Amino acid sequence: MKEFEKKFRVGILGGTGMVGQRFITILDQHPWFQVTTIAASKNSSGKTYEDAVSGRWKMDVPIPESVKNITVCDVTEVEKVASEVDFVFSAVDMTKEEIKAIEEEYAKTETPVVSNNSAHRWTPDVPMVVPEINIDHFDVIEA
Repeated sequence: MKEFEKKFRVGILGGTGMVGQRFITILDQHPWFQVTTIAASKNSSGKTYEDAVSGRWKMDVPIPESVKNITVCDVTEVEKVASEVDFVFSAVDMTKEEIKAIEEEYAKTETPVVSNNSAHRWTPDVPMVVPEINIDHFDVIEA
């Protein structure tokens, strides 16, 4: 893998849930990305990541040291979160309408959103990409 001089600053929306935790473990020690921001519900906001997932950590590996002391943001503080990242991975646990709304709010700040949710599956200008199958769908991003 090519090593970048500067890693991309990544935010995880819904970072305290199981899918968010998985993003955290996958991105730990990644050569291109550094998790700098974690956002979740108001219940977790203001806590360190370690405290926010205390008793709820579901992964087989320990919480990565690199994220333990990150203060969790409220996912609805879109401008704040967007100002701290180059893009976000979305793993929020909400209704489809709420997911669409929050992901669109991040997109309006020109923050790229990589979503694990199906809420935008049929949105015409949102590519659904499985790189091994349809890498050409990335071309929609320019539109």
